[in-house]
Amino acid sequence: MALTALAPAGAGSSGAAPERRRGGLIALALLTPGLAYLALFFLVPFISLLMTSFGINVPDQYGVFDYGFRWENYVDVIAAYWPQFLRSFWFALLATVFALLIGYPIAYYIGVRIRERTLLRNLLLVLVIAPFFISFLLRTLAWKQILSDEGPVVSVLHFIGLMGPQDHITGTAFSVVFGLTYNFIPFMTLPLFATLDRLDKRLLEAGSDLYASPRQTFFRITLPLSLPGIVSGTLLTFIPATGDYVNASQSFLGSSSTAMIGNVIQSKFLITVNYPQAAALSILLMAVIVVIVSVYVRRSGTDDLL
Repeated sequence: MALTALAPAGAGSSGAAPERRRGGLIALALLTPGLAYLALFFLVPFISLLMTSFGINVPDQYGVFDYGFRWENYVDVIAAYWPQFLRSFWFALLATVFALLIGYPIAYYIGVRIRERTLLRNLLLVLVIAPFFISFLLRTLAWKQILSDEGPVVSVLHFIGLMGPQDHITGTAFSVVFGLTYNFIPFMTLPLFATLDRLDKRLLEAGSDLYASPRQTFFRITLPLSLPGIVSGTLLTFIPATGDYVNASQSFLGSSSTAMIGNVIQSKFLITVNYPQAAALSILLMAVIVVIVSVYVRRSGTDDLL
């Protein structure tokens, strides 16, 4: 003990510094592949897109532009395509709400009600995931055939008098929102299931022991504890739904009157080949989504999800 007391104060930590440096180098080595991947496949394309958004189209040369600083590109696209912007966020919001209303009961039933019935639980999970086994385009095309004027749904509605002979389902806002909701329900259900599956059922039993009704137990215990799953599911649904261009396409469930901003961007890139305006629309869409998501996550009290 005397020798220990007489030892220099820094002697015990002299070997810790190299150990910390070695740990830092190991951590850096482990992070390097991921950082390189992000730099190569996210940062570089983003910078290229940002530079393109300020480009200047070369007159009389199809699809040719010069790099510059034409900030008017942003003003032009906002003035020309603000209805498509608003429509995209409105359709995405509706699809997110409907997906939540459909996906939450499914996730609750699988994750809470039949948690101990493993076989049935796994079967229902497979059914939730099953749409991923089929191409997004094929699923949407199938619904186009089902909802078409010659399809079974319209034929039945015509027969019972709920639709007139000139009424349609495809090419309407209803069909686009329906397609978005259907295609993104798994993105809503799976995060909800992951959260509800970890829910301690003893808390629900405690609520019953304290004479809480099933409704009170749900709104005071289950719903608050499932908030992280709700936030994750709504983000995974809302973000891709906003930029979707398949469901709203005239080739699938939409029409010219239901075009979303994704359809405009696709047209600018591939048809009119106006790369600066297409890039400006893409940057604006990303910026608005980042602002909306940041406000939503902070207001919901789940900042750690960012």
